[in-house]
Amino acid sequence: MVKIEAIIRPEKMNAVIDAVTEAGATGYHVVNVTGKGTQQGVEVMTGRGTTMTTRAALPKTLLSLVVDDEKKESVVDAIIESAKSGKDGQIGDGKIFVSPVSEVIRVRTGETNGSAL
Repeated sequence: MVKIEAIIRPEKMNAVIDAVTEAGATGYHVVNVTGKGTQQGVEVMTGRGTTMTTRAALPKTLLSLVVDDEKKESVVDAIIESAKSGKDGQIGDGKIFVSPVSEVIRVRTGETNGSAL
């Protein structure tokens, strides 16, 4: 099993959820977060027609899910395709982190691993 965490643009969330569900993910968690990566802020228009880059943390959405190893590639591909802006993507489209999961336990029943998903 693997844990997939994707940090994406908030406006892409519905498309990403639809895509990962279609790819076979059965559950997920969503958290609104702020942060800064390669994008390094955003340009804003000032009152006098000039632009200014703010270095503040930007709003993003963190999608977290655990899937069986055989679903990893299809779920990651689904996230990439649905979160990308345009054909080639843009800075700020996000990042995906994949980590191994050694055990999952369902609290209610005590089921473990694949049965607990």
